[in-house]
Amino acid sequence: MIKHVTDIRVRYADTDQMKFVYYGKYFEYFEQGRSDLLREIGLSYPSIEAMGLFLPVIEAHAKYKRAARYDDLLHVVTYFREIPVARIRIEYEVYKDGDADLLAEGYTIHTFMNANTGKPTRAPGQFLEALEKRMKG
Repeated sequence: MIKHVTDIRVRYADTDQMKFVYYGKYFEYFEQGRSDLLREIGLSYPSIEAMGLFLPVIEAHAKYKRAARYDDLLHVVTYFREIPVARIRIEYEVYKDGDADLLAEGYTIHTFMNANTGKPTRAPGQFLEALEKRMKG
């Protein structure tokens, strides 16, 4: 398993009329966590695209348990739990700073797509090596 924590401060623009974080914003928080995790293991989006790949989201899910509010400091915990073949599942948990209770959880599933053909492909060796190295170390 690979885990990374991204801190995000809730902006006023992230909240709805009820003063809660708007539900769709959690997918943006997930995206930030995913980008930070990939970058940390040496697989930033620009480096993935340089391999001739895209990682489009083909499924996304979120479950909301408690509300976050303006100016809360959130910890977005992002996980890779398995080595991918043609698809990769990335999981997320969101916590408020200083609170062990889960605010939201979810996942995204991505396919590996050849950037030139637009067709699905298997995970490239370079991608797998970076994940395996981090999972073992």
